[in-house]
Amino acid sequence: MSEQATNDNTGTLEIISFHLAGQVFCVNIMAVREIRGWAPSTTLPHTPAHVLGVINLRGSVIPVIDMAIRLGLKPIEPTERSAIIVTQIASKLVGLLVENVSDMITVKNSDLQPAPDVLPEAERALTRAIIPVGQEMICYLDLDALFPNVEELAA
Repeated sequence: MSEQATNDNTGTLEIISFHLAGQVFCVNIMAVREIRGWAPSTTLPHTPAHVLGVINLRGSVIPVIDMAIRLGLKPIEPTERSAIIVTQIASKLVGLLVENVSDMITVKNSDLQPAPDVLPEAERALTRAIIPVGQEMICYLDLDALFPNVEELAA
């Protein structure tokens, strides 16, 4: 199923929010297969800086991405609160290392605000929307745009 799909026909979207570098980000819950505690990965040679390595997920080898590095932030220093969000992007499983997972939230589609025009088009495309929730502004990430060549990561 496409990560872009909403969860139902009532005009709502369910998201998983997480922290990176003092900011809150989220992804569509429909892209999430499971959330795992931090476990070290096996490093692979000649991979991009944001690819930490691979882990064995019940017999399947999946890449683990440091989401902070992928978004141009300071690398994550994994702790006992760190998590790997196992997502399905296209037809591949990919683990996303985050500082911690905070909430599962249901938001109205009408609450999704467009990303401001302060970034170049290519970087703005990585953000599907900004979601105001209470006092927080949550950046809703577009996994398909963040990982357009996911087949190369999971090969």
